[in-house]
Amino acid sequence: MGLDDLHWRSIAETADLLRDGAVTSMALTEAVLERIDETEPALHAYVGVMAESARREAEAADALFARGESRSALQGIPVGVKDLCETAGFPTSAGSRALEGNVPTRDAVVVRRLRDAGAVIVGKTVTHEFAYGQDTPPTRNAWDQRCYPGGSSAGSGVAVAAGTAYGAVGTDTGGSIRVPAAVNGVVGIKPTFGRVSRTGVFPMSPTLDTVGCLTRTARDAALMLGVMAGRLDRSDRGAIDEPVDDYAAELDPDLTGVRIGVERAYYFYDAVVPDVRAAIERAIGQLEELGATIVEVEIDDLDLAVPAGMAVLLGDTSEWHQGLLRARGADYVRETRGMIEVGELVLATAYVRGQKARRVIQDRVRSTFEANSLDAIVAPAIPETTMPLDELSVNMTGKTVSGALSGFIHHNFLANVIGIPSVSIPAGFDSDELPIGMQVLGRPFDEATILRIGDAYQSITDWHARHPLQFEVAR
Repeated sequence: MGLDDLHWRSIAETADLLRDGAVTSMALTEAVLERIDETEPALHAYVGVMAESARREAEAADALFARGESRSALQGIPVGVKDLCETAGFPTSAGSRALEGNVPTRDAVVVRRLRDAGAVIVGKTVTHEFAYGQDTPPTRNAWDQRCYPGGSSAGSGVAVAAGTAYGAVGTDTGGSIRVPAAVNGVVGIKPTFGRVSRTGVFPMSPTLDTVGCLTRTARDAALMLGVMAGRLDRSDRGAIDEPVDDYAAELDPDLTGVRIGVERAYYFYDAVVPDVRAAIERAIGQLEELGATIVEVEIDDLDLAVPAGMAVLLGDTSEWHQGLLRARGADYVRETRGMIEVGELVLATAYVRGQKARRVIQDRVRSTFEANSLDAIVAPAIPETTMPLDELSVNMTGKTVSGALSGFIHHNFLANVIGIPSVSIPAGFDSDELPIGMQVLGRPFDEATILRIGDAYQSITDWHARHPLQFEVAR
């Protein structure tokens, strides 16, 4: 891979080039902006490109390098930010006409942390309206434009897959980071609930939402999460604390001593298609070859996750939107407005039962981890690969087994419902050459271990190194 293919390199590789002076941040930024120009609007990964400010940030990063200063591995690296995150001086609409013309005066904390680390923000990536997933944004899958690009962080996933960002911020309430990662062949991590600040990020469900990132490799995710993790120090609204962990420092390709659970009843049920099942079984064998101990487990009550989570999600979302819906209801997409209105009918008793069920499921998972000394659980990220958009059935309730999204929610919602970290790692391709994702779920606040497992797996596979080089650019 030569310097003419800069947009395909990983964050880790590019950071080395920047430190060695082999390339400048300005050159990287221009390469990414050129790539955006080549791929937009065919892919519609971006709702807005921040070319002018990106060039200023690249110039500032190069000045730091010239002085021998390095703030982080992301210094000088072009990244995208989901359009739920406030960006000072640049529009943030959360994908909705109800916020048209909204220009924040402050950055979301996660954006502030990226800027302080020297990253270059190249643009705002497309999201479903308020991340609810009821509208159909114009974003297209990087591997096949006819196909589903993922959940509300699809813009971020497609940007990384298409080479128009080295990494991108996403949010995940029921799989909206991990599903785009899986169907676009990139890495997507949903950290532990609360690991990354949500201040300045438009909420969907404040008790389920998590801010994370999408990258090309697990190592890149470790580097990016190391910058993003943390919070605003409330004793001084202008100060941001230091990263709580150096996730990249804990990466190790030798998995000896790591115990990984496999829960077949819930994650390998009949809806998992043969290509996905075979890929994940192969990956489990490879993790064992790397030294991991594989443990077959059964966890009771996992089937409660979707109904419990949906009661909470519907109630949370409708409560937050109540005022805005009454002021700007005509500006909402009809389907989104309908779901919010449905959420207003959720009984308080159903909401409370949902919250109680979350604790039951959390106890079941914790007990299984402790009883088997598990470090992680491995499963398919989703039961199938992407599918043509005209075959997509939107079903937020998760009850219609024929709806593709029901399976996506089924496999991903658990991590949100109980707040644990989860990452999707590229694990192969199906017979139509569409990406397959492997999900690794971990202990609370142990992102380091699931990223270590992902990085070890990527040390002996090259799925993450394949790129969607060919697609029709239809302007």
